[in-house]
Amino acid sequence: MFAVLVPYLDKRNQPINSAAVGFAHMKDTAEVDRILAMKQIKSIFPKEMRLKWAEKAFDKKGELFKLYALKAKRAGKPALEGDVVVNAREQTDPVTGQWEVSMNMNAEGAQKWALITKENIGRQIAIVLDNYVYSSPVVNAEIKGGSSSISGHFSQEEAKDLANILKSGKLQAPALIIEEQVVGPSLGQQAVNHGMLSFIFAFLLILVYMIFFYKTAGYIADVALLANIFLIFGVLASLHAVLTLPGIAGIVLTIGMSVDANVLIYERIKEELALGKGLKLAVQDGYKNAYSAIIDSNLTTLITGIILFIFGHGPIKGFATTLIIGILTSLFSAIFITRLIFTSRLAKNKKTEFYTRFTKNAFKNTKIDFIGKRKIFYAISGTIIILGLGSLFTNGLNYGVDFKGGRTFVVKFHHPVVTQDIANDLKVLFGEAPEVKTYGTSDQVKIITKFMLNNKSQDADNIVEQKLYEGLKPVIGPDVTLDEFLSDYRESSHKVGPTIADDIKVAALWAIVFSLIAIFLYIFIRFRNWQFGLGAIAALAHDVLIVIGLFSLLYNFMPFSLEVNQAFVAAILTVVGYSVNDTVVVFDRIREYLQFSKTREKKILYNNALNSTLSRTFNTSMSTFIVLLAIFIFGGEAIQGFVFALLLGIVVGTYSSLFIATPIVYDSVRHKVTESVSKKKNREYLGSKKKNKDNK
Repeated sequence: MFAVLVPYLDKRNQPINSAAVGFAHMKDTAEVDRILAMKQIKSIFPKEMRLKWAEKAFDKKGELFKLYALKAKRAGKPALEGDVVVNAREQTDPVTGQWEVSMNMNAEGAQKWALITKENIGRQIAIVLDNYVYSSPVVNAEIKGGSSSISGHFSQEEAKDLANILKSGKLQAPALIIEEQVVGPSLGQQAVNHGMLSFIFAFLLILVYMIFFYKTAGYIADVALLANIFLIFGVLASLHAVLTLPGIAGIVLTIGMSVDANVLIYERIKEELALGKGLKLAVQDGYKNAYSAIIDSNLTTLITGIILFIFGHGPIKGFATTLIIGILTSLFSAIFITRLIFTSRLAKNKKTEFYTRFTKNAFKNTKIDFIGKRKIFYAISGTIIILGLGSLFTNGLNYGVDFKGGRTFVVKFHHPVVTQDIANDLKVLFGEAPEVKTYGTSDQVKIITKFMLNNKSQDADNIVEQKLYEGLKPVIGPDVTLDEFLSDYRESSHKVGPTIADDIKVAALWAIVFSLIAIFLYIFIRFRNWQFGLGAIAALAHDVLIVIGLFSLLYNFMPFSLEVNQAFVAAILTVVGYSVNDTVVVFDRIREYLQFSKTREKKILYNNALNSTLSRTFNTSMSTFIVLLAIFIFGGEAIQGFVFALLLGIVVGTYSSLFIATPIVYDSVRHKVTESVSKKKNREYLGSKKKNKDNK
């Protein structure tokens, strides 16, 4: 007994004056219950004693639970039932300011309560719901009138929970588990295996690409990238976070940002080396000059992640969690770990190279007229957005089960089955692959499809069942008739509502709106110019509209599913994060040029800034694109639509940072600058005339 239950004693091994008789680790509570249920053990205890576990753990880790010894009436009933409680609410004590719970009882309850409290002054009274002790306050005095308060160092949330428990005591119906099933993953094991192999392959491609482009420095970046992946999964494991497709989207974005930080540093070091500085000084100045762009780009994305985490639910919160963790770990690995390695190599006078003979002159002296050709790209983007909006209003989007609901069938086979094979067989008849997952055992599956969901005819259900039967013939065998299938294989069928509730949609909308406002304000404060904030928001809106519009235009033509589901929501959020990160890096270089070249023509200055960051833009986009392309090709059909959205986001986000965001900033400040310059020239001219007159 005492191997699993620790007696509730003080340091002198004396019983503590408490209703708790001991405590146990959560994994040992079942063993304690088994021992206490033995007949020879139960015969020792008084008949009116009831042993109940606390509902909440009392330690910081949330692992240790107290066991209370309670005294019941002779019939085994409690001294007072919960139906006498009229109302309960949380409030603060006017003297101490601490949270407490106030409750009121009806006349019958008030009379019994006065008697109970009078007989138990100095002792504890337990508040029990569903056999768990939620609170055990000490009675200080007899309580008359039915109004009383419960104190105990509660937080506001704990006080609110206890008040709800007291109010729910009026409910007579117990909570009973009607059915319990273990549901398998939406992605079958085969899809998970393909996805994992494709991710590993893609990650290896990135490592090779960094070495190809940056040689020795590429090896150092690879060490930081590997460390970042281990840190991300280590933190997720320690937090017991659930890894979903939205979470994977956050990790993919994080990998891109981690590579981006290294690329920013290396490109800066290469610039310093081109100025003739020694390696040690070039590394020092390269890191110093890159900090501004790294911090700005990561901080804007971090602000987005925090807002999504606070206001989002479900898939949005999962995406935000991995994004926040990933940003912090990537900053640590890209800045701290690589700097340590460089410092160590420099101290040992080891040679460190930042390019190969193939990449030495890559993107050097590029002179693309981004600003001069901006109207062409405005027209291209405008055309795509208009076509997309037109398709949205006429063709709509291919909403998945997450948004529309569907028909669900539970089918039990006579042998274990592979969910991915069933999904592929049914895709031919349903027009698109349904969601198939194991349900209870490996020979039973749950199939959810939106095929003919909006068809209100009486024959719709029969047609769907006929299609289901035909699609499953390769698994159940050609000799099984429809009637045999419906009686022997199909366990149940019914319609289900959408899994993404309205509150998740509203929360997602508000989260994105607040993110846009926060990004605008940060860029406005950081760059001291609202036009930069306008350019970032315009580029972000441009990217989201194009991705959504293309999904509407293409879902009838693509050979894979372009459903709008939870994964698509995560993909759009990834587009938002990537777009902001890419745009802010360019803006940072423009700000730097403005500080040191105030008299140069703005068109030349903006073009120079865009051309100088072209190497960084290409390398970051290419490395992230390689990861996603490998996953798209080898990851299997189950996640192709999700990865396709991310691929579109990377391409469109890179395009907008070069051809949309900066040109919009240029157009919004151009006339103001021109006017101020002309006034300055006019003042100089008048001043020179006056000076000449005075001289005469």
